[in-house]
Amino acid sequence: QLQLEESGGGLVQPGGSLRLSCAAPWFTLDYRAIGWFRQVPGKEREVISCISSSGSSTDYLDSVKGRFTISRDNKANTVSLQMSSLKPEDTAVYYCAVRDIYCSDRVSSYEHWGRGTQVTVFS
Repeated sequence: QLQLEESGGGLVQPGGSLRLSCAAPWFTLDYRAIGWFRQVPGKEREVISCISSSGSSTDYLDSVKGRFTISRDNKANTVSLQMSSLKPEDTAVYYCAVRDIYCSDRVSSYEHWGRGTQVTVFS
């Protein structure tokens, strides 16, 4: 199965920063919108950010606006999520996935999920 690959998670103190990366070794991200998601045990996976296929449109969950920035590098075939001013409530497993062209807040419309990368924000 063609999976995306997330990296960049880790342990960080509140107020710190991390940069997550999503790579697609097996297919091109051209013409695909890419979403970043997170999930904590016992809760549903939520969309936290998405970038359209052209890169001209980005969406963010309200709780991460102003702190997280999504970007894409079509030459490198990667998408990044720069996370700053991290809070303990940002602790989760972070995933990336794709869908055709436009972003959506419907998690089930995405495919090629990666295995996730753990982000832990602790004092």
